[in-house]
Amino acid sequence: MSHIYVYSPSSAVRDRACARRGMARLKALGHEVEVDPDAFASHQRFAGDDATRLAAIERAAASGADIALTTRGGYGLTRLLPQLRYKALAKAIDKGTRFVGLSDFTAFQCALLARSGAVTWAGPALGEDFGVEGEPDDIMLACFDDLVLGQGEGAGWQLPRSELRERVFHTRGTLWGGNLTVLSSLVGTPYLPTHDAGILFVEDVNEHPYRVERMLTQLLHAGVLARQKAVLFGQFTNYKLVPHDRGFKLQTVIDWLRSQIKAPVFTGLPFGHVPTKVLLPVGSEVELAVEGRDALLFWGHAG
Repeated sequence: MSHIYVYSPSSAVRDRACARRGMARLKALGHEVEVDPDAFASHQRFAGDDATRLAAIERAAASGADIALTTRGGYGLTRLLPQLRYKALAKAIDKGTRFVGLSDFTAFQCALLARSGAVTWAGPALGEDFGVEGEPDDIMLACFDDLVLGQGEGAGWQLPRSELRERVFHTRGTLWGGNLTVLSSLVGTPYLPTHDAGILFVEDVNEHPYRVERMLTQLLHAGVLARQKAVLFGQFTNYKLVPHDRGFKLQTVIDWLRSQIKAPVFTGLPFGHVPTKVLLPVGSEVELAVEGRDALLFWGHAG
């Protein structure tokens, strides 16, 4: 049994039934679930005002929990970055608390990595993943169990058939990244990591391919992409192409990016705003190996 602390550092939880369903599922899996007193707070679009959400983050760090799990993403963490207590957060991680989340949580993860080098986990959120109607995704659950038990050592996937080619690629580097919109918003701030040997992964939702290209262009012009050993595309979902695009699509963006940087670009990473997602150690040294369509990230017992 693990101790999971549930808190809300970003947007307000509007679907409380979904959140409660997620808590019930975690308890049914044998976990002790502690809910932050302000998990259901609401101020404008946020889960409480800034002070309320900062206090929730501090309580999560002080909880001694095995897992600190966000209720949801949305928006709100970037405005808190100057006030976060980075030493206390890093100390909590050193003592064994693993912070898990995605989407808006990318801001927290990048800032913590930039300021302290601490490892956090890109992974599920309470409502989006554990609180779904029906059954949660088996792969997500298995990866979460591996994290809880300290058994997860890596993640593998197959590249799309369209990318099948005779190749063998192997590199090592710091795994980092997350939501592309949030990443691009951190350019020019002290909260964006500046690793020269990084393996960058990106995902997004509700973003048309031309906006994806615009954000990648910002990272390109800022020199971020030139410092990477590889770029991994996760899932880009819930956008709609229109007649004006005339064939401009996500693959167009990927092909363009490959023409702009020396590092290889691999797609199909099972991570993003989708049910099937692996958990990824943000800030950990990893190995990336690709042979044909088979890709593997290996990190051992990170974090």
